[in-house]
Amino acid sequence: MSYPKDLLHPGEEIVLDLRPHWWYYAIQALTLFVAVVVAILVLVAGPHDLIKIIAGIAVLGALAWFVKRYAEWSTTNFVLTSSRLIYRHGVIAKNGIEIPLDRINTVFFGQSVLERLFGMGDLIIESAGEQGRQTFTQISKPQRVQAQIYEAAEADEARNYSSIGEAAAGAVGSSANIPEQIDQLDSLRSRGLLTDAEFEAKKSELLGRM
Repeated sequence: MSYPKDLLHPGEEIVLDLRPHWWYYAIQALTLFVAVVVAILVLVAGPHDLIKIIAGIAVLGALAWFVKRYAEWSTTNFVLTSSRLIYRHGVIAKNGIEIPLDRINTVFFGQSVLERLFGMGDLIIESAGEQGRQTFTQISKPQRVQAQIYEAAEADEARNYSSIGEAAAGAVGSSANIPEQIDQLDSLRSRGLLTDAEFEAKKSELLGRM
């Protein structure tokens, strides 16, 4: 089940929407397969009816186990958006956490030999605030996800700086003359609140008023 888009913030976009790796339900799927094969062999062999009943119950039990696990898998979301990381799980009752990208400090990933073979692993995210350190297991291609989290965090930081720069530039006092306004804009650029392109654009706009 995809993450509901109506839960996104205005202007927020989904970068990744992942479910756990298929290994999450592999044991249940294998158990169901074995139970079905055994049940077929029992029916072909034609033993006592009691054995057939037991085989049928085993198939139903394995099927129920698989359906339950698959439902848990399909309702678990590991979502990376343009501004936050969201983890939600639960078939009926929902639980989850959200980590703003600007609070993420470090992202680690770990893979055993078997996990590397199957393309899965763990992600460990250290963030500022109450959540601190969070571990997410059975993530598909964790190294790639780690890189995408850093890319999204850098893009979010750039947007925040741009917004601050625009607000700061707009706040330059109208009473100041144009050279003074340009000096103030240059100060904002030197502090990293304006990019070179934003500085030049604003400077050109001010010079055009002279």
